[in-house]
Amino acid sequence: MDLFGLADCNNFYCSCERVFHPDLRDKPVIVLSNNDGCVVARSEESKRLGIKMGEPFYQIREMVEKNNVAVFSSNYNLYGDMSRRVMSLLSSFFSKINIYSIDEAFIDLSEIKDMEYLMNISHKAVKSIDKGVGIPVSLGIAPTKTLAKMASVFAKKHKGYNGVCLIDTDEKREKALKLFSIGDVWGIGRKHSKRLEYYGVKTAWDFTQKSEGWVRHEMSITGLRTWKELQGESCIESEELQYKKSICTSRSFPNQGLNRIEDVEEAVANFAAMCSKKLREQHTVCQSIIVFAYTSRFRDDAPLSYIHDVVNLEVPTNDMQEIVSIAVKALKRNWKNDSYYYKKAGVVVTNISEDSAVQGSLFDTVDRDKQSALSKVVDEINLRNGHDMVRVAVQGRDNNWHIKNEYISKQYTTNIKDILVVKV
Repeated sequence: MDLFGLADCNNFYCSCERVFHPDLRDKPVIVLSNNDGCVVARSEESKRLGIKMGEPFYQIREMVEKNNVAVFSSNYNLYGDMSRRVMSLLSSFFSKINIYSIDEAFIDLSEIKDMEYLMNISHKAVKSIDKGVGIPVSLGIAPTKTLAKMASVFAKKHKGYNGVCLIDTDEKREKALKLFSIGDVWGIGRKHSKRLEYYGVKTAWDFTQKSEGWVRHEMSITGLRTWKELQGESCIESEELQYKKSICTSRSFPNQGLNRIEDVEEAVANFAAMCSKKLREQHTVCQSIIVFAYTSRFRDDAPLSYIHDVVNLEVPTNDMQEIVSIAVKALKRNWKNDSYYYKKAGVVVTNISEDSAVQGSLFDTVDRDKQSALSKVVDEINLRNGHDMVRVAVQGRDNNWHIKNEYISKQYTTNIKDILVVKV
């Protein structure tokens, strides 16, 4: 029997902050989105207080202060490095891991036939990560990836599992499906869950009782694959999880927004550089770049403007200089004047494919080998010396466009100036 694992870091952003603030263990913690706008992560204690995901911070500020909730701005440099440490330790226990997101990884466990050994090594991995990195991890194991993701939820919710939940029989699968809300099933989504509830499908078990023909008619091929996965038939290949089909980096600007092209240009350059970095990290290239910027639609005292430009590339790329240059040129080409205050801007790279299969062009004027070598060196320098230590000049250093992060913690693991100091 094929078996897959899903390792999921519990309340990851909050857990990262607690590693360096141990006094916050068992206390309510929340992490805010860009510009400290909305809640994007909650500890279990915060959830019990009734704080909802995506809730605007200004609406709950009074309740947060009343209940002494610890508040943090998003610290992606810290979270990214903590994720790297978790995945590195996880890979020391399992050879076939596939990182799905910053806090999740699928594991191919099909080669392990001894269930007693599997459970022992799984519990050992969970305990080692908690002890070595300080991040609690839940591990779900099942015959399909969808069921494994479901099992990880049970491992997180119920302490009796000690961090590891195994669904390896039809009896266990049926029990899990009956206890699992259809809206929480991986691959269903909000739109489909409302439609399914209209037809009386409230649990994952209800969904599996529908016929294949009905599911095929009412839902997409993705929905049918989810239905089969819940039945215990593995349909999602690991290759489908290896990289994102599109990558977007965007930010909302504080106060009234930005009206100088120099500031918006600098922001767009940084967004483009982040997208190129993510492409290289997942060993992919893009063939289309989208640049956008728009003013606030809620202001009646200022004119409205919307910039949206799509650039299709002749040769797919993940090179930072090339992507930054194209994005900045697209912005300049669409810029009107400085009378518009842009509240949000971003860069999207799409039409993504693996970097091992790039179709070149006979008329390409770029030295791709030299470009690739330079990018590799820049990445290595930045990895050793800090994020964006080497950058394209247009990215700037002043960052007048920077997001509001009033509650941000230090970059304890990536900046030598922020390293913890112990007094004895």
